[in-house]
Amino acid sequence: MNHALRRISLACLVMFVLLLINVNYLQAFQANSLADRSGNIRSFDQAYQYQRGSITTADGVTIAKSRPVKGIYKFQRYYPYGSVYAPVTGYDSLYSQSAIEQAENKLLSGTDPTLTVPNLINLITGKPQQGASVQVTINSKAQQAAYDALKAAGKSGGVVAVDPQTGAILALASYPSFNPNAYATFNGQKLDKLDAKLRHEASQPLLDRAINASYPPGSTFKIVTSSTAIGNGGYNSQTSVYAPTSLALADTTNRLINSDGEACGGGGGHVPLILAFAQSCNTVFGYIGIKLGSAALKQEAEKFGMNSSSLTIPMQVSPSNYVLAAGQALTAYSAIGQYSDTVTPLQEAMFSSAIANGGKLMKPYLVQDVKAPDLTTVQAKTDQLSQPVSANVASQIKNMMISVVQSSYGTAHAVPGILAPGLNIAGKTGTAQNGTNNTNLNDAVFTAFAPADNPTIAIGVVIKGGGYGAAAAAPIAVQVIKAYLAFLGRQ
Repeated sequence: MNHALRRISLACLVMFVLLLINVNYLQAFQANSLADRSGNIRSFDQAYQYQRGSITTADGVTIAKSRPVKGIYKFQRYYPYGSVYAPVTGYDSLYSQSAIEQAENKLLSGTDPTLTVPNLINLITGKPQQGASVQVTINSKAQQAAYDALKAAGKSGGVVAVDPQTGAILALASYPSFNPNAYATFNGQKLDKLDAKLRHEASQPLLDRAINASYPPGSTFKIVTSSTAIGNGGYNSQTSVYAPTSLALADTTNRLINSDGEACGGGGGHVPLILAFAQSCNTVFGYIGIKLGSAALKQEAEKFGMNSSSLTIPMQVSPSNYVLAAGQALTAYSAIGQYSDTVTPLQEAMFSSAIANGGKLMKPYLVQDVKAPDLTTVQAKTDQLSQPVSANVASQIKNMMISVVQSSYGTAHAVPGILAPGLNIAGKTGTAQNGTNNTNLNDAVFTAFAPADNPTIAIGVVIKGGGYGAAAAAPIAVQVIKAYLAFLGRQ
């Protein structure tokens, strides 16, 4: 009898020890993951009992906050500017989050381990638990100008503006957009219907076209081709280059022509590279691309950030792509931003940002600082992403981009407002064919920086089906640049 009792006692002791180990393991190593599970009803209920942290712009405008409400939940999310900032804030719903609301969810909700001490202090002092506030790098004037201009254009597209010296994102706009307030409902059935409706709309309002949609860059890719030619191909901005009216391509009957079949530089056969860039001569850059080779263009494109699937801002950025071209004909097309080249509006801004910053490309980022409930602040660090070109090459490309705007033959010289007194812009237009023969359906692209002599803003604009880059995309960029420079007191 005693032997049997000892065995039962030993078994109970073992089970008790195992239970104790499991409880401690769960508390020490799995507490956060269990709390984050969508099926955890306690976490679900608690999320709306405490005040979620606010999201503000760099100039102090609140773009997301939690307001007290009556009922079983104490707080409800509210977005004062709705669709204007939707690509930045995203939404916080009963079931999920998006954009900054998702990327910084633990900080905003107050469940991040770094907030343990501030929350403990609140518990001791009797103050309610509260999430950290997140300040983004967005400038409210630039953001509003970007969204308003996109909406006025009436076509889908995206705009991204960055500070070339730091990589801080000043504007990130997408159109069509959506109102994140609709996602803040506590009615699950209503939320499901809304989400299903938006996800099946042909206009794709939930798609963040600024960072997650890519388009052919058209002639803006000539920045990369020129950088390759000057940096590694023995060219400079004044090099006399072959400029035929049409360019014969190997292994095909197709011929590469300039816009509307026009001659480059008057049809003399050779022109300075800077003139070919300003006039955006396809035959010149197609020929240069063939001479440089697709591998060299790919290597340079990747220095500007293309073909990267690891870029986050902190939201995941869809890669911009340069596909290694097989044969001379496809290389010629890829050198002018056609074939399989695709870019996001952010990538367009990165092209100009690197040139504006003397050849250094800073890593784009969207979160400026995080402020805990105890008012301790963690600021973002600026990092260099790459060095696409040397300072000398950047200086030459900069002068070529200025010629696009300021020379009488530049493709952007007639853009309304681009030569306003005191406004010195360097830019490159692009009119990208997207598989149709109707010029009006071409994608309009523009990338630029300003002021050209001391840049504080670089921008990328893409309008799907907008037509000519100078007519549809450049005016939008000008409005954003003017709004931001006016904010800085420089316009």
